[in-house]
Amino acid sequence: MKPELKYIELKTGFGDNDPAWIGMAEFSKSGRTVYFNGKALKNSNAKGIAGNYYDIENGDENWVSGIKENGTDRHWTGGGKIMIDRNIVDLYLSLVDFSSLDKNRFELVDILPTHKQKFAEIENQKIIE
Repeated sequence: MKPELKYIELKTGFGDNDPAWIGMAEFSKSGRTVYFNGKALKNSNAKGIAGNYYDIENGDENWVSGIKENGTDRHWTGGGKIMIDRNIVDLYLSLVDFSSLDKNRFELVDILPTHKQKFAEIENQKIIE
C-alpha cells in the first residue's frame, strides 16, 4: 500500500495529554499493520474501534487516523504539542486550512525509519513451551 500522511497518538499511560505525531506511515499488504517512527502498530479492531492499534513490541495502545483539514487532530480534552516530521510540513500545510505551523501547537522532529523485517520476524517467531 502507498504511504499515507497520518496522525498517531500514544494512548497508553498519558490520559489526554498523549504524545502525538504527524508523518508518513507505511502499511502491511493487508493494511492491518502501520509502520511508523521505528514501530509496528497492529490494528486491534476486535475492540470495535477501527483507529485503535497496539504496538507489536510492547502492547501500548495508539490511535491512528487521517489528518483533519481544520488541524484539530487532538482530542478536544487533550493537550500538548504535536510532533510533526520536518520532511512533510509543506505537504501537511497544503492539506489543512492554515498556511504556517503554530509553534505553540507543533514541534518539528525527525521521524525514524521503520525496519519492517524486524517486525515480521517478531510476529513469526515460534512459541517455545
